[in-house]
Amino acid sequence: MMDWTDRHCRQFHRQITRHTWLYTEMVTTGALLHGDVARHLDFSKEEHPVALQLGGSEPADLARSAVLGQQWGYDEINLNCGCPSERVQKGAFGACLMAEPALVADCVKAMRDAVTIDVTVKHRIGIDDHQSYEFMRDFVGTVAEAGCRTFIVHARNAILKGLSPKENREIPPLQYDFAYRLKRDFPALEIIINGGIKTLADIDVHLGQVDGVMLGREAYHNPFVMSGFDARYYGDDTPVRSRSEVVHAMLPYIRAQLASDGTPAAADAYRGRPRLNSITRHMLGLMAGLPHARAFRQALSDSRALAEGDPMLLLRALERMQPALA
Repeated sequence: MMDWTDRHCRQFHRQITRHTWLYTEMVTTGALLHGDVARHLDFSKEEHPVALQLGGSEPADLARSAVLGQQWGYDEINLNCGCPSERVQKGAFGACLMAEPALVADCVKAMRDAVTIDVTVKHRIGIDDHQSYEFMRDFVGTVAEAGCRTFIVHARNAILKGLSPKENREIPPLQYDFAYRLKRDFPALEIIINGGIKTLADIDVHLGQVDGVMLGREAYHNPFVMSGFDARYYGDDTPVRSRSEVVHAMLPYIRAQLASDGTPAAADAYRGRPRLNSITRHMLGLMAGLPHARAFRQALSDSRALAEGDPMLLLRALERMQPALA
């Protein structure tokens, strides 16, 4: 979810669900240790619970980055062992780390020794020709010995050469049974399943086999699917915000962000004033499945209005939906 689940996206999602865990886009250790830490780690208190996903393969660098994550207030540190992009491979992390379970175990141990919050791992079921269940089982078993108790399983193989990241999300077949079997073999571990999951009915089926479910693209492109999560999975019967109420709830945040000058005195400063489009682009799927949703997206994508930076653009987009929302 690189370039997708930034702080603006997470703030928007939090208007739809109060309790669902949110994950950052992958942040590399190099970006944190040699770059602008605030730019990568700033987030709003409303985002909790929120996990920082790290990309890296040097135990010491990951430990230092995990400490930064804890200091900034994140609730979990997640190590990415699932991203198949060539850019990530060149940094010797992501999915290619599945070929080095002992190194991943060292990374996990270093982070766990450095922080008191949970350290988790997200991974694929295999890489390239390593497509057997035993390959994944042994990877998880080795990393679990280092103290990792939670594994998020993207139930597809990762093809490191020959497929783009987009193709890696679509072409390798989903094999949910690998995650199910993993839970049976490691009942003490928390196993969370990911990949191609779209509906509440899908989630319910998986929860009969594993401990949790992660949504990626569906949560982004059809975010209102999350409106049923709090009551269904967290026992919170607080009235669900309507789509219209979600738009209105975002307006104070947007105004504050556009007014921020990046100084320490600015509340939740984002280190520089964001453009309106950097926030509204995450909201394009809010009306997915409703009549006039295309008109909403078009209004929210008006380049001239976006350049003017007027938050009232959201209300004008909402007016396009009134027949469907009435």
